[in-house]
Amino acid sequence: MARAIPANPRRILLIKSHSAGIGDILRSSAAWAVLKNRWPDVELHLLFLTRWPGYPSEALIREHFLLSNAHFLPMQEGHFWGMRGVGPRTWRRLLPELRKIAKQIQPDLIIDHEPHGLETTIAARWLRRFCKSAIVGVNQVMGRGLLYDRSGPSLQQYAKNEQLDWPMDYTERDFAALVALGLHRENQSIVLTETSDGRLFRDEMQQILPKDFPIIGLNIGCGTPDAEQKRPDLDLLVMAFGRAYKESPYILLLTGAPNESFINKSFIDKYKVKWGNNAHIIDIAGRTSSTSLTGAIKLCDAFVSSDSGPYHMAVALGVPTLALFNFSSPEHYHSKAEIFLLHQSCCSIADEISTELTKILLRKAS
Repeated sequence: MARAIPANPRRILLIKSHSAGIGDILRSSAAWAVLKNRWPDVELHLLFLTRWPGYPSEALIREHFLLSNAHFLPMQEGHFWGMRGVGPRTWRRLLPELRKIAKQIQPDLIIDHEPHGLETTIAARWLRRFCKSAIVGVNQVMGRGLLYDRSGPSLQQYAKNEQLDWPMDYTERDFAALVALGLHRENQSIVLTETSDGRLFRDEMQQILPKDFPIIGLNIGCGTPDAEQKRPDLDLLVMAFGRAYKESPYILLLTGAPNESFINKSFIDKYKVKWGNNAHIIDIAGRTSSTSLTGAIKLCDAFVSSDSGPYHMAVALGVPTLALFNFSSPEHYHSKAEIFLLHQSCCSIADEISTELTKILLRKAS
C-alpha cells in the first residue's frame, strides 16, 4: 500500500549516484533551494552512492549551507551474470550502512533523483524499512514508478512537459522527481556560499594582494588526460587577457589543482613572451582545496573558466562568470554565465572575451 506524502516533511533524504564531479552534484543545489523555499524548516540530508570515493566534491558538498549533512557511501560496480551492476558483496556492506543512516535520520520523505538503474531504488526501498517514509522517484522506464509511492515523469517527458530543449539543462534533472510533489524550478539558480576555509584563504590573500586593483580569476583547468579536450587554447587566452589588461589593469589570479600547475606555468610563460610583463599574474594552483577555493573565487570581480568544477562554483557563488567551451554543450550551460564557444576565429573570440572582461572592469572602476 502506498504511503502518503507528508504535507510538511521534517527530514528529507535525497538519493543520488550519477556523478561525483563538483559541477554535477552542485547542480542539485537548485532543487535543494526549491525544497527549502517550499518548506523552510525542513532538514535536507544527502545520500550519495559513489563510485569515486574520496572525490574532492565530498568536502565541499558536506559543507553546503542547504544540507544538514551528506553521506557518501562507496559502491563498487562490476559485471554479474553478464550484466553491469552492483554485486552481492557490495550490498552486504551497503545494507547495514543504509540501515544505520535511516535510523539516525528517520526521514519522513525519501526522494530518489536517479532516473536510471535500480541501485538507488533498492537503497530507497531498504531505507524505508527502518523509518515511516514515503518514497518519490522518477518513472524513467515502464513499471519503475510502481516501486515508489509517487513518481515524476521520465526525463524526456519532463523536458516535453516543461517545454525545454533536449538535451536539457543538466540542472533540470532533479526536478523530474520534484514535479511529483508539485515543485518546479521556476528559474532557480544553483547556489553556494563561501566556506569557513574559504573565508580564511580570502583573508590571507587580501593581505598580500595589491590594493585598488580589480581581480579576475582564471581556471584553465583540464589537467587530466580525459579532460584535455576541454582545455582552452593558451594562445587565445593570452591574447584575450592581454588586450583586456591594456584597456584596464587588473590582478589575474590563476586557480587550479596541483596537477594543473604546469598548464598555468605555460600560460604565464606565453603571456610574458607576448606582452612582456606578467607581474600582475598570481598562480595559486595547488594551494586551495575544494572548500577554500570558494574564498579564492569570492575574491574575484569576474571569474573565467573552462567547463570544470570551478565554473559551476563561480556561478553558484554569484560571481560574474565567463565560461569557455571548445564545443557546443548546452546541457552544461548556466543562464547566469556568459558562454563563449572557442571554435570560432581565434582573433574574433579573443576580442569578444576581452571586451566582456573590459566591461566588467570598467563597471568595477565606476
